[in-house]
Amino acid sequence: MICSNKRLKHKLNSIKPRPSLSHLYTHTSHSHPIVHTAMDTLPLLLTTALIGGGFYWFICVLGSAERKGKAAVNLSGGSIDDDKVQVNYNNYWSFFKTPKQIEKTEKVPAFVDTFYNLVTDIYEWGWGQSFHFSPALPGKSHLEATQIHEEMAVDLLNVKPGDKILDAGCGVGGPMRAIAAHSGANVVGITINEYQVNRATLHNKKAGLDKLCEVVCGNFLEMPFGDNTFDGAYSIEATCHAPKLEDVYAEIFRVLKPGGMYVSYEWVTTEFYDGENAEHVEIIQGIERGDALPGLRHYTDIAEVAKKVGFEVVKEKDLASPPAQPWWTRLKMGRIAYWRNHILVMILSFLGIAPKGTVDVHEMLFVTADYLTKGGETKIFTPMHMILCRKPE
Repeated sequence: MICSNKRLKHKLNSIKPRPSLSHLYTHTSHSHPIVHTAMDTLPLLLTTALIGGGFYWFICVLGSAERKGKAAVNLSGGSIDDDKVQVNYNNYWSFFKTPKQIEKTEKVPAFVDTFYNLVTDIYEWGWGQSFHFSPALPGKSHLEATQIHEEMAVDLLNVKPGDKILDAGCGVGGPMRAIAAHSGANVVGITINEYQVNRATLHNKKAGLDKLCEVVCGNFLEMPFGDNTFDGAYSIEATCHAPKLEDVYAEIFRVLKPGGMYVSYEWVTTEFYDGENAEHVEIIQGIERGDALPGLRHYTDIAEVAKKVGFEVVKEKDLASPPAQPWWTRLKMGRIAYWRNHILVMILSFLGIAPKGTVDVHEMLFVTADYLTKGGETKIFTPMHMILCRKPE
């Protein structure tokens, strides 16, 4: 509607305009400089809080697989000096330039020791204190499934509280502690890596299990124990590091008392592995390179070797076979965690907190995880071929 009333127009024209908002803000800023400074500082404080909170979340909330395990800011090269981690990583790969070298018994201990110096902290930080796999169990966490898998091993040995049992290749002692707490047996673990001995001893004390758990630094191919010492023995995904399975089985047979039981979870190729299939060969070699293995054995070799050194084979089974749930799902589900961790490792390395070379080691383990996943999906590899043996009376 068009207004034609002259008096109304006059009133409208006589109304003075209000000051603009910009005028008010300008006036305020000149009159109150403290308010202006506070408004400029607030975004900076918020940004700083977000960055600081995010870094704390990376390290303290998501950075450790177990709260009592290794923290990201304490990643190291084990017994290797920080300034030599990169060199030792390069030396580790040099073993594979001449594969025949690592098949010699005298070369393997140094090869495996170097590997565990490089990876122990990363394993413990990103995986936990038990350096092995386990079948996924519905309704159970990874840590719960791992503990059940370990307790099953000692249940097979039929040991009683107070018995003395051997953990051949104990790592930082995750299985040892679970088994000692579950069975009441005294567990003596042996590992080639001195840094792992120190870590395991520390964890044993923190868990209040140092009276039941003892850790010895040594080579399980030449163990510093007398004949007929142990009431039982086990190895969980450890004897795969031996160049000849016969050598480590013979040593375990020697230190085991007559009538004693021995159980091992072995890394092997399965009946589905085809040595003429290029993809299969690449997968297995990828697993060997990334896990310090002088060569994976076929599952049919295990019982044959056990019998050769004198054991009676009581039972043999692939614990990864159906109805067991896939063990490699933990690796696939951990891809996001890997990238989160890898970013953190790069930041810590850039800041000089993590040793130079840690990024390369972490990336190597991720590539290896991919090969392990492919090994599980194609069914050509299993890390838990179980064999239960008895030393004759």
